[in-house]
Amino acid sequence: MTEKRLYHTVANQILKLIQDGAFPPGTRLPGERELAARFNVSRVTVREAEIALQARGFIKIKTGSGVYVLDPAENEGKGLPNISAFELTEARLLFESEAAALAAQHISDETLEHLSELVEIMSTDNPQFSEASQQADREFHLTIAKSSGNAAVQYVIESLWNIRTEVAAIKEVHDAICAVDSHLHTEHADVVNALRNRDPSTARRAMQAHFRGLLGSMIDVTEEKALEELKKKTTESRQRYLDSVEHGGTA
Repeated sequence: MTEKRLYHTVANQILKLIQDGAFPPGTRLPGERELAARFNVSRVTVREAEIALQARGFIKIKTGSGVYVLDPAENEGKGLPNISAFELTEARLLFESEAAALAAQHISDETLEHLSELVEIMSTDNPQFSEASQQADREFHLTIAKSSGNAAVQYVIESLWNIRTEVAAIKEVHDAICAVDSHLHTEHADVVNALRNRDPSTARRAMQAHFRGLLGSMIDVTEEKALEELKKKTTESRQRYLDSVEHGGTA
C-alpha cells in the first residue's frame, strides 16, 4: 500500500495551478472530465482530489454549479481541526450510530445489496487492506449516511470522513489498525444484517459495536507504537552509554 494515494497527487497538482495563478480566487475550475483528461486519471480520482482540497479550505464544491477557488484570506483558520484519532472516532460513533438507526427505516433493497458488495470487497480484496478496500470502507459509511434521509447528518459524517482521510496523523493510526484488525469486516456485515431487518435499535447497536471495537484496536495500536518508541529510545541510550564507556576509559 503506497503512502500517497493517487488523488493526493492530483490534489497537489490542482493546488499548484491555483497557487501559480492559473485559477484565481472566485474562478471556477474546469469540469471533472477536462481535469481527468488533463491529469490522465479517472473522474472519480478528480472528485476525491476536489473533496480533499475543499476539506483543506482551498475550494468550494457547489452542487449543480461547479467548483470554485476560494480566497485564502477569507478562509484563514477554516481548515481541518487539530483533533486526535480518538476524538474523531468518538464523534463518528455518535453520528454514524444514529445515521444507521435512521437508515434502517428508509434504506432500499438495492442499497442493501450495494452495501453487501462493499463488505465483500473489504473482506476478500487484500489482507493488507488495499486502496480498493479503503475506498469500499469509505463508501460503505457514506452510503449509510446518505440513506439516513437527513442531509444535515450526511453533511456532518462526510466532514468527519474528510478529517479521517486528510489529517496525516489520524490516517496513520487507521492504516495501522486496518492492516492488522480482521474483525472490522465482520462488524460491517453485522450492520448490514441489522439494516436488512429494518430494526433501528439493532442497527444503532451494531454501528456502536463497530466503533467500540475500532476504539479498542486504536488503543492497542497506539500502545504498541508507544512501546516501540520507548524501546528505540532505550536502545539508543544504551548504545550511547556503551560508546561513552568504551571511549572514556576508566575513572
